[in-house]
Amino acid sequence: MSKKKVKSNKSTPLSRAPWRDELHEIIFGTDTPAGKLFDVILLWVILASVLVVMLETVDAVAKPRQMFFFVVEWGFTIFFTVEYVLRIITSPKPKAYVFSFFGIIDLLAIIPTYIELFLTGGHYLLVIRVLRLFRVFRIFKLAKFLKQSNIIVESLKASREKITVFLVFITLLTVIVGAVMFIIEGETNREFSSIPKSIYWAIVTLTTVGYGDISPDTPLGQFLAAVIMIMGYVVIAVPTGIVSAELVNQPKRVLKRKKCDNCGHTGHRKVAKFCEFCGERLEDHLH
Repeated sequence: MSKKKVKSNKSTPLSRAPWRDELHEIIFGTDTPAGKLFDVILLWVILASVLVVMLETVDAVAKPRQMFFFVVEWGFTIFFTVEYVLRIITSPKPKAYVFSFFGIIDLLAIIPTYIELFLTGGHYLLVIRVLRLFRVFRIFKLAKFLKQSNIIVESLKASREKITVFLVFITLLTVIVGAVMFIIEGETNREFSSIPKSIYWAIVTLTTVGYGDISPDTPLGQFLAAVIMIMGYVVIAVPTGIVSAELVNQPKRVLKRKKCDNCGHTGHRKVAKFCEFCGERLEDHLH
């Protein structure tokens, strides 16, 4: 009796469970009443959690209610932890969400409370939760604001080389000026007791901050200080001019790029498959 070879069919990938799609529509979507309600509630919870962290630093409010703040803070943390896990589970591309802008912010919003178990005072870093309010642009369809922010980011990236050269020059200048001021004032003025302290004075003066905690006494030192004060305007004008020029030119340089229909971010490259902000799959059409 001959044995017949039975061809095994390759298993097809299982489709996503319906409950995942439903949760995804609520958690990531804003077009449905349930999705928008979830996001609005989330915004209020974020604001409340940040307010709690601020009030916890006020002794008159926090000391009599330490247990209350402890319970409330852990309540917020558990809520955000469950939300974060659900976002990973329901995301069509979990890894893309985890390493996206919003994914990282969502993770940073819950880590400080767990750090508090090992490091006292770590939970005060929870004010970083305020960054989660960036979702207000997606929730209320304010994508045009995200587009403008992308132009600013792209302008800063385009001008980073020029600004880097300028900052290196300013750093060298403050070192030289600090050393010269130490030579001029060091013998008669105890405030300029070392070159590092003189460099600190040069930075404060050149940036036009002018704390006034250190000041020259000799005429030559005062003359040099006046020159540095005038140069301080250049410190403000040069990087501002560099970035402003890029802001003007940036719209002309922006190529057609993919737009995320979920969050409205338009800074994706043509080859991008998933949104770097929310992890959603990008459509094939270009913006």
